[in-house]
Amino acid sequence: MTAMTSPTPAHSEQGWFSRSEAWLDQKGKGAWIAAMVLGFVFFWPIGLALLFYMIWSKRMFNKSCRSHNRKPWAKHGMAAMKPSGNSAFDAYKEDTLRRLEQEQGEFESFMQRLREAKDKAEFDQFMDERSSMPAEETSDEDSAAKSH
Repeated sequence: MTAMTSPTPAHSEQGWFSRSEAWLDQKGKGAWIAAMVLGFVFFWPIGLALLFYMIWSKRMFNKSCRSHNRKPWAKHGMAAMKPSGNSAFDAYKEDTLRRLEQEQGEFESFMQRLREAKDKAEFDQFMDERSSMPAEETSDEDSAAKSH
């Protein structure tokens, strides 16, 4: 025995508006915006009607449309902090994270010492250049500063 199927397709029961709405929903928010822009380009009342429909039906601010553009790995960001259930792996992960935090602290203190050394070298160079100036230039500068 064979199953009896309807000779007409299922989408024929829907009107053209419902079919086009479903097609645009399937394509996402970008398709709705493109349809609206094209409506404005060809005949502005159609674009305006699409804009009002998108706002009225909340398609413009639909949360599900925003989630389509997210990266697949973004939702797993906090999954690294959850225990895996394997105690050996969790201990290894905890040890590695602690080691990385320690290395980060050591690197930050190294960078701070490097900045301080660079600042001191620049200051020493400035002082050396200043002390190597002829005495009359510094006395001219001092007298000019006092006269202002």
